[in-house]
Amino acid sequence: MELRFRRLDPRAVIPARAHSTDAGLDLCTLEPLELLPGKRAKVQTGIAIELPAGHAGLIVPRSGLAARHGLSIVNSPGLIDEAYRGELQILLLNTDSAATVNLAAGERVAQLVVIAVALAEPVEVEELGSSDRGEKGFGSSGRS
Repeated sequence: MELRFRRLDPRAVIPARAHSTDAGLDLCTLEPLELLPGKRAKVQTGIAIELPAGHAGLIVPRSGLAARHGLSIVNSPGLIDEAYRGELQILLLNTDSAATVNLAAGERVAQLVVIAVALAEPVEVEELGSSDRGEKGFGSSGRS
């Protein structure tokens, strides 16, 4: 499957996998960024994509940045709909209470995962089918 993309800025880094079997394509920041403790920022990538029909994109955090710096994505995962053709932007959040995060231009800051999407149509019913779990919610599985 192809993921068509367009550079909106000549400095933009092409989305790429670190390893051939990785699920996520690395996304890089276009500009350097200083992110103070507890602050968030909208980061440009300089890239626009054309998702294949029946697919969506999820922008997810990079685990290394999260572990080392407490860097996350505010609306994780960020959802990209199939028809969107604008620039991919990432809403980064520095969750550290004391340390500033400094990112260089071209640094990998998130990953794009392309997934197949079933477009379910909502149908109102009087009752839902039964299941073993039923209405049991958070923590009901008995596992920690």
